[in-house]
Amino acid sequence: MTTEQRSRGPRTLAEELRARSDEQLSGLLRARADLLSPLPGDISQLATRAGTRASVVRALDRLDVFTLQVAEALAIAPQPCPYDTLAGLLPGGERELPRALAALRGRALLWGAEREPRLVRTAQEVLAPTAARPGTTGLGPTVAEACAGISPRRVQELLTGAGLPGTGDAVSAVNALTELFGDEQRFARLLEEAPDGALTALDRLAWGPPYGEVSARPGPQLRWLLDRGLLLPHQPGTVVLPREVALRLRGGRAHRELRPRPPQVTARGQYTPDTVDAAGAGAAQGAVALIDELLGGWAADPPAVLRTGGVGVRDLKRTAVALDIPEPQAAFWAELAYGAGLVAGDGEADERYAPTPSYDVWSSEPGQLRWARLAAVWLAGTRVPGLIGGRDGKGRPLSALGPGLDRGPAAELRRRVVELLAAVQPGTAPEPSAIRDHIGWELPRRMPAEARDALCEAALAEAELLGVTGRGALTSFGRALLGPAGMSAASAPEADAGTTSDVAGTDGTVGEGSTDAGAAPGGSPDPASPGPASVAGPGAGVDGAGVPVPGPAEAFAPPAPSTGGWLGRAAEPTVLEAARLLGPLLPEPLDHFLLQADLTAVAPGPLLREPAATMALAADIESKGGATVYRFTPDSVRRALDSGWSPAALHDFLAAHSRTPVPQPLSYLIDDVARRHGRLRVGVAAGYLRCEDEALLTQVLADRRTETLRLRRIAPTVLISGAPPEILLARLRELGFAPAAESAEGAVLTVAATSHRTPPRTAPEPVPDGPPAADDRLLTAAVRAIRAGDDSGGSTKATAPGAPAGGRTAVPAPVGALPRTSPADTLAVLQAAALTGALVRIGYVGADGIAGQRILAPVRVEGGFVTAFDHTAEEVRTYPLHRITGTAELPEG
Repeated sequence: MTTEQRSRGPRTLAEELRARSDEQLSGLLRARADLLSPLPGDISQLATRAGTRASVVRALDRLDVFTLQVAEALAIAPQPCPYDTLAGLLPGGERELPRALAALRGRALLWGAEREPRLVRTAQEVLAPTAARPGTTGLGPTVAEACAGISPRRVQELLTGAGLPGTGDAVSAVNALTELFGDEQRFARLLEEAPDGALTALDRLAWGPPYGEVSARPGPQLRWLLDRGLLLPHQPGTVVLPREVALRLRGGRAHRELRPRPPQVTARGQYTPDTVDAAGAGAAQGAVALIDELLGGWAADPPAVLRTGGVGVRDLKRTAVALDIPEPQAAFWAELAYGAGLVAGDGEADERYAPTPSYDVWSSEPGQLRWARLAAVWLAGTRVPGLIGGRDGKGRPLSALGPGLDRGPAAELRRRVVELLAAVQPGTAPEPSAIRDHIGWELPRRMPAEARDALCEAALAEAELLGVTGRGALTSFGRALLGPAGMSAASAPEADAGTTSDVAGTDGTVGEGSTDAGAAPGGSPDPASPGPASVAGPGAGVDGAGVPVPGPAEAFAPPAPSTGGWLGRAAEPTVLEAARLLGPLLPEPLDHFLLQADLTAVAPGPLLREPAATMALAADIESKGGATVYRFTPDSVRRALDSGWSPAALHDFLAAHSRTPVPQPLSYLIDDVARRHGRLRVGVAAGYLRCEDEALLTQVLADRRTETLRLRRIAPTVLISGAPPEILLARLRELGFAPAAESAEGAVLTVAATSHRTPPRTAPEPVPDGPPAADDRLLTAAVRAIRAGDDSGGSTKATAPGAPAGGRTAVPAPVGALPRTSPADTLAVLQAAALTGALVRIGYVGADGIAGQRILAPVRVEGGFVTAFDHTAEEVRTYPLHRITGTAELPEG
């Protein structure tokens, strides 16, 4: 910005944006990513887009409490607003005021001279208090606005009642009243004459709401206020306290409670980092085991997909019983597996949920990497399991894995919760209410307070379940999920330069950042200086050009999710680092267990996949934890035999994997079940029962409990039944027999447990909450294209033929043969030009079939399109890659 502009200020927002450096424009586009799509053609278009209502509301929704209070104060102040006047509206916030102004200016919500800033008109309209939306200031309309519906004669009567001489018109009369209420001494003398009860009535409305009801015949104290314009009529039976009167009664304060700094994050417990990591590692191990058990159960018995999508209540309850956990936790684990792409619908006519092929890849990996991938998906996910069981806006029930559970801000809030946990000393467990209040200060308008608080509480509970936290404190491997910023916070959590977060330790002391929000470049605080602040927000910093770089409370956006599903996200360095830190804390998988004489087996740690699968088949899990207890029963042994295991193979397996001798009772149990297994044969007729032991068939036939099977003997060794074979098998097993299925050729059929899988599926991507954040490369290219459009004239270019636009001569259309290169070479050249900022000559065939050439400055190449500044047409355009015939070098000159 030039010296002249600093003194008088720019005349328009576009003029101010044009004077900003490239780094400052990049900061604007980073903070307001919606301005990038579509890319503005020049600075004027950028300023116009930045002033649209939707974009302004989105920018305001990402301001912290104090920055929003500053914007609200500007909305009720004169425009332009002198710095001293603004500081008077915000007493006690002088130290943080430069930071807030810099944040507003950086987002193009503020413009004008540094000592006399202006709020963007759209922001004034959004934040100005109205009867329907008084805002947090609690102020009413100005005297001029309240008098708009009052007759000129009545306005003159108000002047007389206030002791002022009459004027010739209503406008000057309103100005006289406004000056009276704005003069402290004259206003005080006027109130000295007030009757009893009048000041009480004013005080009741001073802090809002400013509207009150009066009867048709008000009392003398209200009549006195009405006759002097201290209360003005709003609607029949309603009066309003003018803004100037309210500010005078408040002592010039725009807000009752100014909140320039976030609330302290107090601690509820302090543990050693090793204790926290041990607790988190135990939860992480349990999380991986639960996901494995859940999907193993769904592979054998897939739950049906509801017609409206999702898992039914009965199936969810059955899953919770099988996992021995509450239903909300079962829903959380199912949602986590779904978000990771480990489970999906199989797409059949009778659709069911089943593990995907990705589950087989995931389950074959080390436990620490399996956990890190789940944690990364949780951190970036937008589905909210806590909504399950409720109803959507149309009254439809919300079910697990069903539609309607995505909430855009969920990922942002979840990540911010983890960042706040990382901001305290390692081993410190903050108060959940303090985390909730802190985030409420950072984003007061982001979403309703009740929903925001619920998401914060859910994030803390889910982090503890998943092992991201242990005993309420962030683990070292959970911290690694945040990337380098999270790891640096672990080494110096209180030395985050530029932070305005207050984090209190267990002794109640507050650790502040090393940079004061209102510090001058020299390091000393200068509250009176309204120039560019050194900090753009909580946790923010300043780049080399003095441009505010948004901190977590301002940018408040997680990294854009990978488009490669769970596998792509798992390749991130943060995931690998988290897995590396967790690995030494997890016990090594074992290949052995301890058999005991009471028909139980104890696995002192997690088993390898194959022994674990066999033990789950041959025995029932009795208890889980650090050690798993299995119990062998006749039914469990029969289950193994039904799956194709022979008695000898089962004996060999137990002998090979047990560190203790195989107990004699267990050997007897296996042999006894094996002797009875398969003596009865069930085959296909409607159903028949065959056995070489006639006495056993006579016993079955005589048993009253088999009457429902409608058995009838047709031969000494054969019974037939009206029940189909699968029902006959199940019923006889319930009665204590051990039948086996038989094929049409008379061979025994082994009923191996089927493991259902879906076709390959892509993991559901988190629902974006607005446009994705742009990287530095894209921002640099976008600024370059906007500058090029502005230099070429843009929307204000000269209309005279051949006249130079914006000081630059337009590039003539190239001539010569149409460039022709392979699609791969064309793509490579365009991508390289987007990175380096070079110009490229292309051949292009339009939709009308007409071929031509263009000179482009590529900005972005993605999705089959190239967005570039077209120097031939002097505007930003988007071209499909399939219509580009090739690229060529630019002609000389």
